[in-house]
Amino acid sequence: MTTGETVIAGTLHPDGTLVLDEKPILPAGRVTVRMQPMGGLPVDDPFFAMLQGIWDVRSKAGLTPRSVEEVESLRRQLRDESESEVLAAGKLQAECRALKHEVRE
Repeated sequence: MTTGETVIAGTLHPDGTLVLDEKPILPAGRVTVRMQPMGGLPVDDPFFAMLQGIWDVRSKAGLTPRSVEEVESLRRQLRDESESEVLAAGKLQAECRALKHEVRE
């Protein structure tokens, strides 16, 4: 049985849950967890710089992210439209079956 120490990065969520980046290679059982905050991205990080550039261009163009309310409203609208389309398709299918039945008689 291995009693060694394993170091794995993870994310601590506001609710206190911890999500590890990978599965630890340790036997099941109680463990001690030591945590220390990892530094943020370096100021010259190329990925962050690219994202910041995108955000700046969108902001200058007057494009702002949709609010939660706007997204939820659109989601409900799409759900309702889909339901209507499914009901219409079912009605059409029933009509076709009825016509097909009439033709056979």
